[in-house]
Amino acid sequence: MMKKKERVEFVANTLERLYPETPVPLDHTDAYTLLIAVLLSAQCTDARVNQITPLLFERANTPQSMLKLTVDEIREIIKPCGLSPFKSKAIYGLSEIIMDKHNGEVPSTFEELEDLPGVGHKTASVVMSQAFGVPAFPVDTHIHRLAKRWKLSNGKNVDQTEKDLKRLFPKESWNKLHLQIIFYGREYCPARGHKEEECLICSTVLGLKP
Repeated sequence: MMKKKERVEFVANTLERLYPETPVPLDHTDAYTLLIAVLLSAQCTDARVNQITPLLFERANTPQSMLKLTVDEIREIIKPCGLSPFKSKAIYGLSEIIMDKHNGEVPSTFEELEDLPGVGHKTASVVMSQAFGVPAFPVDTHIHRLAKRWKLSNGKNVDQTEKDLKRLFPKESWNKLHLQIIFYGREYCPARGHKEEECLICSTVLGLKP
């Protein structure tokens, strides 16, 4: 089996070859619409979110216009994304705070973002990396699973996985790499029915090739 340093290099090189471009999978036009889209993506597919956000953003695509809707109106629009009672309250609540405390602008620090209702560390990391270009390594279930599968982390929890990956990969690669891993997981390395010996990265890093 490869040494960890070799595994890290192989993973980075393979992902760069397969995914030289990494468009953000959630449709958005600015930091606010990205924040809302990421919040809606909790326990919901990106494809479903991208079907719902145009309907929501047609009615309200700024914190100011969102506050003209009621929580019930927001919930009705976002219902197909699941967890709509929680998400609608969070969207209204964070829009209120952005208007009251941040002059209508999405805050650009981890601390201020994580203070917003419904915004955890992963959501804040996506917004920091993709809207503000700050190096971050948002770890979702795909990344958590693959880091463990590729023996890059012991995978005890997402916090540990994030620390391990940040230590292994150069800071300037984090924003792109987290998307590359997600793309690879969806296309080649699913959670179920996965044959490691047929997967380019798994078979190589785990030494399964004949």
